[in-house]
Amino acid sequence: MDQTSPAIPRSLFLYAIFYGGMVCIAGVLGVKQVSLGPLAVEAGVFAFLLLVVMSSAVAELHGQATATLLVRLGFVPLLIATALIQFVIALPNDPDMYPPAIEAFPIVVGSSARLMIAGFISYGTSQTLNVLVFDRLRRGTGASRTLWLRGMIASVISQIVDTILFITIAFYGDRPILALMGGQMLTKVVLSIMLVPVLITGFVGFGRWIDRRA
Repeated sequence: MDQTSPAIPRSLFLYAIFYGGMVCIAGVLGVKQVSLGPLAVEAGVFAFLLLVVMSSAVAELHGQATATLLVRLGFVPLLIATALIQFVIALPNDPDMYPPAIEAFPIVVGSSARLMIAGFISYGTSQTLNVLVFDRLRRGTGASRTLWLRGMIASVISQIVDTILFITIAFYGDRPILALMGGQMLTKVVLSIMLVPVLITGFVGFGRWIDRRA
């Protein structure tokens, strides 16, 4: 019996599911501020780094157009999750619910309209830019051995843009933003340099392996 290739490559199917999950969880993790030695950053950066790696890996495996579409489709779970969160917050609480959880739940999962708008704009812009820069660098070098370097450079640029957009839109006029922006930007750049080369090399290698087994 002849075996036909799957309509969607296995790596694309798997990474699209993973990408959608990271889009939803990034905002929740961002509620916590973590200390990494002398650096401080909101914890959502770890999920966002994985989003950057996923979009770059898909661009490497399946092309810029597919990766850009993945970024745009990421708005679907993001918007649905945001709407569901607001809907659940608006529902009356069970009288027997653990009292501290009643107060904590809206703080942990809820966001103001301004923060949500900032998140949508910064996500769409920075992720699209990441794919664009990664693809342009690929065309310029044309060498697979530069995968880790292209991924790192694209991540650094997109993280800087993400930080500028999000903090400016979310906090301009309410608090000083330069110091906040500088600390966040430095931390994200350092994490991009440390983690992205290893992660993108691993994800692209794994993607190629499971596609060969299809």
